[in-house]
Amino acid sequence: MRILAVDHGEKRIGLAISDPTATIASPLKVIRHVSRIIDAAQVAEMASQNDAGLIVVGQSYDEDGNPNPAGRRAGRFADELRRQTNLPIVLWDESHSTQIARAARIELGVSRKKRAGHQDEFAAVVILQSYLESKRNS
Repeated sequence: MRILAVDHGEKRIGLAISDPTATIASPLKVIRHVSRIIDAAQVAEMASQNDAGLIVVGQSYDEDGNPNPAGRRAGRFADELRRQTNLPIVLWDESHSTQIARAARIELGVSRKKRAGHQDEFAAVVILQSYLESKRNS
């Protein structure tokens, strides 16, 4: 089963998709934020087009383990997504996914020029790979 991951941001939404064996995450697309309803409809459509059987939405937390403001926005987005699709939706800790994605691209030798700009789809890859590895290890 393919799994779609979402890195929900205020300006952009990064998407990643797994291979059919749910082993490897790959960047898929970046969607510009319009409104929660339209964004959720676009993500639901991408899940359908890519035959995803599950959607993982990254959610960030504060130091006390509670959703921070961005995490609460992601939670509301997941709620809207649930209204627009019958696929199961899982909230997954995305703490530091953007920083991890940036560091990985540096380690791979991606030039500073090519690293400039948004990291959204790569952050979604980090979220999805973390989810896939946790399921493999449990």
